[in-house]
Amino acid sequence: MAKHRRVALVLGSGGARGYAQIGVIQVLKERGYEIVAIAGTSMGALVGGLEATGKLQEYVDWATTLNQRDVLRLVDASPFGAGAIKLERVLARMSEILDGARIEELPIPYTAVATDLGARREVWFTSGPVDVAIRASVAIPGAITPIMVNGRLLVDGGVLNPVPVEPVMGVDADFTLAVALSGWTPTDFNATPARESSQSSPPAEWLDRFRRSAAGLFENEWVTSVMARFGREHAEPDPRPFEDAPPGLGIPQVAAMALDAMGAAITRYRLAALPPDLLINVPGDAAKTMDFHRAEELIELGRTLAVEALDKAFPVEEQPVLEAVPSDG
Repeated sequence: MAKHRRVALVLGSGGARGYAQIGVIQVLKERGYEIVAIAGTSMGALVGGLEATGKLQEYVDWATTLNQRDVLRLVDASPFGAGAIKLERVLARMSEILDGARIEELPIPYTAVATDLGARREVWFTSGPVDVAIRASVAIPGAITPIMVNGRLLVDGGVLNPVPVEPVMGVDADFTLAVALSGWTPTDFNATPARESSQSSPPAEWLDRFRRSAAGLFENEWVTSVMARFGREHAEPDPRPFEDAPPGLGIPQVAAMALDAMGAAITRYRLAALPPDLLINVPGDAAKTMDFHRAEELIELGRTLAVEALDKAFPVEEQPVLEAVPSDG
């Protein structure tokens, strides 16, 4: 009899990289695994809630048709609010797909994790409307406006718990699988502080470091503008003792990058204390937080990572096998 059939699924925060979690779910189901519980933070709460409701494929059918212009039209600019965008149009479409689903009535136990800014604590949504729980969990500070629910000012659950393993620990499952989106791995996270002088150095001494650190984080035009400005042999002297941030870098991008950095550190310590049985890491440079127009390729990346992780973790004889459907012949 095949082992490791029942899986408790933990889906982390990381913006558009969360689409890779859809690919992971697809592979699990194709291989005959039964998802018996889901906990999610931010984009993980969205993907997990749709899967627990049985509406994930309907969302995928919609998301994979969106190009970059479509995504820009869907987000609601909020220049004078508590975040850069409101997401009301996206929320309306998601609510339409979820069709009034309530967490306590779902066929798969589901927990969405948000952060209460006032109380400085996690909030686990285990009952109530699924769409409201998701909306609270996806509110990236500085990027997506927070919401109030029952007197709590709620933002992205990734602020305190980027990969929420705890809600599924008591579940009767054969193993726990977590999907982290910060790109953190036990071997490449550098927790050692970098010692640096505040005295400005000539560009020749730091341009290469900037190029390497900027890979996958900044838009190409931002990197190009910095390289063009400081890479010239006779760059104009700057009277100030520091340089400006790359041009075009806005509050949402800075907030997302800060949350990614913070999330990687928090994930490292929390998973060290409570590790899942199997951890899939989506590379941090796979996509930027707001790259929601890249759903198809990120789903495919998730599929690839899931196949590699499952094949490595479990011998072939331990993989569950879907029962063959009798043919009409």
